[in-house]
Order: sequence, then C-alpha cells, then structure tokens
Amino acid sequence: MMANQLLCSFLALIMYTGINYHTKGGAAADQICGKWESEEKNLIVQVYKDDNEYKARVVWFNNGDGDKVMYTYTDKHNPNPALRNRKVLGMDVVDNLVYSPESQSWENGIIYDASSGRHWNSCARIDKDGKLKVKGYWKFKFIGKSINFKRID
Repeated sequence: MMANQLLCSFLALIMYTGINYHTKGGAAADQICGKWESEEKNLIVQVYKDDNEYKARVVWFNNGDGDKVMYTYTDKHNPNPALRNRKVLGMDVVDNLVYSPESQSWENGIIYDASSGRHWNSCARIDKDGKLKVKGYWKFKFIGKSINFKRID
C-alpha cells in the first residue's frame, strides 16, 4: 500500500513537472506572436503560430511612394512568374521558424524579400529590451542583414 502511494506520488510529480516544463517552453516560444513594427516605421508584420512553426505576414507597409496605394503592390520580382500578381499586403514573408529553448531563439526559418524576389535563411530572437531582431542570411549568420522590430500590440 505504501509503495503504491509512493509510486502514485512520484508519477504525479513527473506529470506535473512535464506539463509545467511544456507550458513554460510553449509560453516562451509564443512570445514572438503578435504585431511588430520595424524601427524605420515602414513595415508592420503579424507573427503567428502555424502548427509547430512561426510565420510572419505583411499587414502594413510604406515604401515612400505616397502616390501608390499599398494594396496595389504585387510580388513583381518573384522568380516564379505565376506568383508575380499576388499582393504584397497579406503575404507571408517568413516561414518555418522553430523555437529553440537552448538558444532562446527561433531558428531554421526562410525569409522572403519581395523587393528582390529572393529567399534567405532566417533566425529571430527577442532581446532584453523586448525588441525582435530578425536576421536574413546566406548559409552563415554573419553574412546577412538584420531588421529590428518593436511590439505594437
């Protein structure tokens, strides 16, 4: 009887620890979700979770051409001619980001640059000030560019 109670207590502790660990990891991973505005204030993206990966879609942008309405811009530089007529507004520009608890960052993503039609590897992290740092790079992280965002929601 005592052994059964001890075994049940041990199993309950393991289950609680596992659930608590999973919840904390999930909460840490999901902190990237929301609306983010670039430091240049010319782009707003919505980061969202899709299954076990994180994606970002364009929800607002200003390229400095005041005469042209944002929803009229298309993906004209896409290497795939079939995609050149899709709208930039609402388009996913980051795919496949997966949270790594060890590095506390999102890794192995792909970022799309609609102004050039090129895809790059990407990673992201949230710094101690709460800013989202997204990097697009080619094979090596030190060969690339970063864009910084501030949470707006």
